[in-house]
Amino acid sequence: MIQRLPPSLTPLETGLAALLRGVDPVVPVELSLIEAAGCISAGMPLLPASPPRDIAAVDGWALCARDLVGASSYSPLPLAGLPVWVEAGGAMPAGCDCVLDVDAVEVSGPLAQVLMEGVPGQGVARAGSDIAENAPAAATGCPVDAAALLLARVAGADRLSVRRPRLRIVNVPGGSATLQMIAELSSAAGLDVSMHEAGSRDAASIAAALDVSACDLLLTIGGSGVGRADAAVTALAERGAELAHGLALQPGRTAAAGRLGNIPVVALPGSPAQALAVWVALALPLIDRLSARQPRRTVTLPLARKIASGVGIAEIALLAEEHKTWMPLAMGEWPLHAIGRSDAWLLIPASREGFAAGEPVDAYLMRE
Repeated sequence: MIQRLPPSLTPLETGLAALLRGVDPVVPVELSLIEAAGCISAGMPLLPASPPRDIAAVDGWALCARDLVGASSYSPLPLAGLPVWVEAGGAMPAGCDCVLDVDAVEVSGPLAQVLMEGVPGQGVARAGSDIAENAPAAATGCPVDAAALLLARVAGADRLSVRRPRLRIVNVPGGSATLQMIAELSSAAGLDVSMHEAGSRDAASIAAALDVSACDLLLTIGGSGVGRADAAVTALAERGAELAHGLALQPGRTAAAGRLGNIPVVALPGSPAQALAVWVALALPLIDRLSARQPRRTVTLPLARKIASGVGIAEIALLAEEHKTWMPLAMGEWPLHAIGRSDAWLLIPASREGFAAGEPVDAYLMRE
């Protein structure tokens, strides 16, 4: 039995709406800092102030700036006693509000004189200057990045609350490069990824790997086309999946999307370029919904040259930033070298014939 596309393709917006319908964010979990990296924050614990008190930011002499007015190398200011020496990170002595360099104070036995004025706060890290009291490590709905992990570590937190959807990937033999690409993208998006290989390319072998008992999202890779060895969509249908097979999307026309039970499922083509296009058009919005992620940032720049598109099919263009413009690299079909050079992607809706040269467009970054 050969898989066939329906006489009419499903509009991208229809397929995406059906995929997202009834999908709620997953329940937050507490993870170690290493595990939380890349996940989407969910009600981060409020951090204590750091530093908790005024500390020296540099090594030097702790003094009160008000007492140093007029001091200079031409008119040294004698001190009544030896000033306190502080090391960077040490607590500031009471009554001191600046730290002067070692050469700013001359010490001779029990006598000391200052050779320069000080400014309040000079060489001092104020309480809460690194982390304000009750600040979150990362805003809710944003990825836990290296900066968020740094704040958490400085504040002494060892676990963070995040949303981490569980993804099951079933690979149809023959698409190992595409499998690795999608797995790496999924891990970078903060998913808990589980990879599985179908025993062979036939429908029964693929169906045997379609276990959705412990996942929030199922992706299949390969076997979504209409070739004699393609059987992923047939296998999903045999397991009871309700799918829209054949999307009005280029690249990615042979993809499928729907539900297997209550679990959203996307069948990606085995071609790396087509799989990547379906990933950004369908999988990412679904992942963002499951993660309760804030809207992804777009970058608006004028097009360096026009983009022409046929009405009725949504197309995705690859763009490179050149001289503060978006230069179209490829659309419809994506050569791998264009993927490697691309900085962003642009969705041309099925209702548009494209964009004119110089027209500002909102593009999503390939690498945030």
